[in-house]
Amino acid sequence: MSLKDNIINWLIDYSKTGNFKFVVGVSGGVDSGVVSTLCAMTGIDTYVVTLPLQQKEEQLLIARKHIEDLKQKFSNVSSNEHDLTDVFLALREDLNEYDNDLGWANSKSRLRMITLYQIATYVGGIVVGTGNKVEDFGVGFFTKYGDGGVDISPIADLTKTEVRALAKELNIIEDIILAKPTDGLWDDDRTDEEQIGATYEELEWAMAYSGDKTDIDERQKEVLTIYTRFNTRNKHKMIAIPTCENK
Repeated sequence: MSLKDNIINWLIDYSKTGNFKFVVGVSGGVDSGVVSTLCAMTGIDTYVVTLPLQQKEEQLLIARKHIEDLKQKFSNVSSNEHDLTDVFLALREDLNEYDNDLGWANSKSRLRMITLYQIATYVGGIVVGTGNKVEDFGVGFFTKYGDGGVDISPIADLTKTEVRALAKELNIIEDIILAKPTDGLWDDDRTDEEQIGATYEELEWAMAYSGDKTDIDERQKEVLTIYTRFNTRNKHKMIAIPTCENK
């Protein structure tokens, strides 16, 4: 069975456990592009949602273009767009005494999560995650209870390289495939790879590497250090919530 068919069948089987519909946040990146397409290909009602929040217009336009392409191809796809900027600004004004840039960036992601779950509850659906293997289990590059707050994760066992290859196989629009990965949570144009300090290909190598540091070059040593730092710092995102056991 092909990778594509395996994921589609997995989605269908999971949907049957509760007659669930699918709700997917679409950002304009390849991960959400692939997940939303795979959900659409199941034939199950799929709600794709854009949630602009001080987002770069270029990213939003790509997301809209992808959604229109999906709706032309699949009759089971519906779309919604909700601008959360005013909601975020109201929250920021009310909590201005706790001003922190990273905190506000994560709050944007969490507002999107809340919105997706509100929609999912209304339509009788589940929120489908769009994180890949490196983000979810390697460097923990996601917001806890933000884009990490999902019900199922169909591509969490795929590297970014595998996701990009699948995007081409699914004939997703080129704008999505070529888009630089970004979480869209900052006011500037910083990409995921700029924030991390390594490319996804380098991180995939580091995640799989189990050799001796004496056998690698200086850049590879640097990438391993970056990977280890993120993996250690974000471990709390990637493991179950610690529980105090009373004996």
